[in-house]
Amino acid sequence: MSDLNQRIEAMHKRDVMVAWAFVIGLWVAMIFVAIATWNLAPNGAARILLLIGGAIVLLFNTAAILAMLRHYREDRDFMYGLDIKFLDEAKKRS
Repeated sequence: MSDLNQRIEAMHKRDVMVAWAFVIGLWVAMIFVAIATWNLAPNGAARILLLIGGAIVLLFNTAAILAMLRHYREDRDFMYGLDIKFLDEAKKRS
């Protein structure tokens, strides 16, 4: 495996890990907020409405991150290749 391929793979793995960390953090934060504010809702109907709203936010954000990761995987060589090219040129100039 060439040096460029190894660097692309390393950058891609790091981005995937950061994206999954964000998804996990979002889920943990939303669950924490739901539990912490449960008693603030005036009645059961309001709680259900808030839970549905939170679930929709989680669903759409998770789906968006998964779509982003799929796009990164499809265009990985092009996107990361450009990044590496510009990083190397910036390093040469400094």
